[in-house]
Amino acid sequence: MLTLRGRAALAAGASARWASRVTGRGAGAMIGGLVAMTLDRSILSQLGQGRRTVVVTGTNGKSTTTRMTAAALATVGPVASNSEGANMDAGLVAALAGARSASLAALEVDEMHVPHVSDAVDPSVIVLLNLSRDQLDRVGEINHIERTLRGGLARHPGAVIVANCDDVLMTSAAYDSPNVVWVAAGGSWAGDSVSCPRSGEIIVRDSTGWYSTGTDFKRPSPQWWFDDTHIYGPDGLVLPMTLALPGAVNRGNATQAVAAAVALGADPAAAVAAVSGVDEVAGRYRTVQIGSHTARILLAKNPAGWQEALSMVDKHGAGVVIAVNGQVPDGEDLSWLWDVTFEHFAHTQVVAAGERGTDLAVRLGYAGVEHTLVHDTVAAIDSCPPGHVEVIANYTAFLQLNRRIS
Repeated sequence: MLTLRGRAALAAGASARWASRVTGRGAGAMIGGLVAMTLDRSILSQLGQGRRTVVVTGTNGKSTTTRMTAAALATVGPVASNSEGANMDAGLVAALAGARSASLAALEVDEMHVPHVSDAVDPSVIVLLNLSRDQLDRVGEINHIERTLRGGLARHPGAVIVANCDDVLMTSAAYDSPNVVWVAAGGSWAGDSVSCPRSGEIIVRDSTGWYSTGTDFKRPSPQWWFDDTHIYGPDGLVLPMTLALPGAVNRGNATQAVAAAVALGADPAAAVAAVSGVDEVAGRYRTVQIGSHTARILLAKNPAGWQEALSMVDKHGAGVVIAVNGQVPDGEDLSWLWDVTFEHFAHTQVVAAGERGTDLAVRLGYAGVEHTLVHDTVAAIDSCPPGHVEVIANYTAFLQLNRRIS
């Protein structure tokens, strides 16, 4: 139930949103949420009351998993969700205000915001995907993030924690929670978890998973997992799962989304069917016509995300365009380029693009990758022979490209 002040704050936010749209300044979701929060600091808590909410967080895959979770929950009832990826407080306020009657919510939340957002909305389920380096100039070291998440979860012992047991750091964050659903969602990037976040000792990986040499901390046995054709769950559940989105990483995202929805009462078969129908997430993965080319657009924002995105690329098309910016939302320090394995493009024609295309070109040169440099991403696509082009872009390069082709 909204207070009088809360209703006034939302009305002012709606006016700000309308003004932003009619003046062409943007969609208005962020400004609407900011105005509402300025007028009533408790508005997020008020909007969260009376809903069963799933909070989704992690370094990579938040938007995709949230979109899949919302689709799976929609088999149960109406769902509020920040589907465009505005994952801090103002975006959450806008999403919840836009679906006041929805009794369910699927919210993508920035890792550093999870504790106070959870305090506000009291989530029924918290989904923990993965943790790796990302924008160190903004969020700091990942061990600090893990400890912050762990402390936030401790304040919500009643929540179901759907945690990726293949990710050492997220396992540590969830390990002490009383109600954890463990999911083997995959974790091919291990560069940020070579030591135990609890003891500082070495993490050893073998055929059974991983374990710490310094304490009784090891990979839990999963209740949910997947393979190339099926999803597996509790009590012998086995269902075929064919996704519209590519890559093993999205099969892991889908498995966590299904587990979260089932925790809130969704029928497993209906949930799997729903996540299988998700074919685009805020412009990601879509294929568009650009001049004489078809272009599939992938987003990657950090070393772990780049590794996953590059594994999805068709290296036998007309070309591969890699676009890199270094603006504040990307993280201005691009030293992570040297942690990405570009070497397997040694026999593929690559075009380096973006504002920091020169930095990328230097990295590609050291990787032995034949490449050209065309800073403008659309011009880079046009420089490829006619046919299909794979485009991988980091955050602001991705946004710039989508604005130009939309």
